[in-house]
Amino acid sequence: MPSPSCPCGSDKSYALCCQPLHQQKQHATEPEQLMRSRYCAFVKGEFNYLIATHHAEHLQGLTAAELAQSPEVNWLGLEVMASTKDLSNNAAKVSFKAWYLDKGQLDAIFENSEFIFEQGQWFYSQGQQFTTKPPERNSPCICHSGKKFKHCCMKLVR
Repeated sequence: MPSPSCPCGSDKSYALCCQPLHQQKQHATEPEQLMRSRYCAFVKGEFNYLIATHHAEHLQGLTAAELAQSPEVNWLGLEVMASTKDLSNNAAKVSFKAWYLDKGQLDAIFENSEFIFEQGQWFYSQGQQFTTKPPERNSPCICHSGKKFKHCCMKLVR
């Protein structure tokens, strides 16, 4: 039986995609790969990885223990909208929506994340968040099932 796809949205299995990053056996080579692996870390509860890949100057005292105490949500899917690099400034931006259910309510983190390349590695630094609307009933589902939203994740919303 084949392994399920990685939660980051790639067609690879978790073991061949984000797990080596979470285990810090390798580093993300692109800012979008880092962002996807950080989303996957939220899904999998890999909070130490989230701290390790967050630029130290922007942590503001955040710890893995604090992240572990966050309310449990059901992560539904990730949509990457744009990814740009400015190698002359060792910087990058990735815009995404990370959809989740919290106590039956659908919401998303809609963010333009900023990344810094330092000491041969990409780090998340900060992000600007925006509000977003739920998908239209007939839109493709946010979980990438191939079904329409109304026939899939919309059924989970209270």
